[in-house]
Amino acid sequence: MGSSADSERLFNRQRTLHEILGGGLGFMGLIIHAFAGSTVADVILWRQKNLTLGILLVTLSAWVVFEKSGYTLLSLVSSVLLLLMSILFLWAKSAAILNRPAPPLPQLQLSEEMVNEMAASIRSRVNALLSVSQDISLGKDSRLFFKVAAYLLLIYFAGGLTDFLTLSYTSLVMVLTIPALYERCEDYVDKYIMTGYRKLLQLYVKFDEEYLNRFQNWVLEKKKLS
Repeated sequence: MGSSADSERLFNRQRTLHEILGGGLGFMGLIIHAFAGSTVADVILWRQKNLTLGILLVTLSAWVVFEKSGYTLLSLVSSVLLLLMSILFLWAKSAAILNRPAPPLPQLQLSEEMVNEMAASIRSRVNALLSVSQDISLGKDSRLFFKVAAYLLLIYFAGGLTDFLTLSYTSLVMVLTIPALYERCEDYVDKYIMTGYRKLLQLYVKFDEEYLNRFQNWVLEKKKLS
């Protein structure tokens, strides 16, 4: 991390990018943490390079398979599971006949604590979504309504340009690359963005003084004359 002042940080944040991304594990974070012992922030910021690279390669392979082979998700999953079960079944049977060791399978079991954490995470997310939906439906938060509407329009236009699978893969690549690149060049990015923001603010103040105030004064004069 650099040594620039907190005032030069985007949004005047006090925490590091790793702390912000690792603030909550979430549902997918619990899965990653359970099987790899890492947090979502470690994966996104390439603290676990092999795991992050593996995720990118697996998703790239899945995207190529779905796009080029014509497989659907259900048919691909069933085919892979059938192949895996057939291999393990034949391996176990041949090992029993030839007095060889059985397939080295790990203990496939979810602990009660892990299930409770996942259930609690899903419950909190669903309750938050329902609360937001209720506030929007009852007209309690107009700002939130326009914000959600803007996101939905953005998704609508993005969906018209590409399919869901390509959009998902592109989004995953962006999530696994942009934060890591930003963390490496954080001081420079924050510096130039804040400089640009101050210049835009100056332009807005100048525009407000020279044009908006004149227009308001002109409107007031017209009202007085009328």
